[in-house]
Amino acid sequence: MAFRDETIASLIGDLARLLRRRFDERARAIGVTRSQWLVLSLLSRHEGIHQARLAELLVVEPISLCRMVDRLEQAGLVERRRDPADRRAWRLFLTPAANRLLDQLTPLARELAAALLSGIEPEEERLLRRLLGRLRDNLADPQEDALARDPTDRQEAPQ
Repeated sequence: MAFRDETIASLIGDLARLLRRRFDERARAIGVTRSQWLVLSLLSRHEGIHQARLAELLVVEPISLCRMVDRLEQAGLVERRRDPADRRAWRLFLTPAANRLLDQLTPLARELAAALLSGIEPEEERLLRRLLGRLRDNLADPQEDALARDPTDRQEAPQ
């Protein structure tokens, strides 16, 4: 039952919370947390990104990301490589095991998307995507968010 005073922001917040919960349920079955999936997923689009920049994109403190990356590295999912241009900086890369894990997570995400869009006509989905994209763009930082969507930012460090 919808409340009269529901705002678009509260509806989007509720939807995001439910999506996180449902994805967590599915991902838990293969031993992955949502945080790990987010890091791996974003890293798959920006392989070779600086660790500090990845923290910015994830909107987490660098120390928090460092701990996540430590765990992913110990699990054999992420590899840190020194940046040849700045020996204080690390660039992050996925391992083959991470790619296999992402291959398992992708169908889970697709199943969740199908459940989310159940009963929505293709034309309605296109309109929803357009409107949500506009809402996102209204609040986006053009420089930061361009990188988040631009997979050409990948810079590999020498092996």
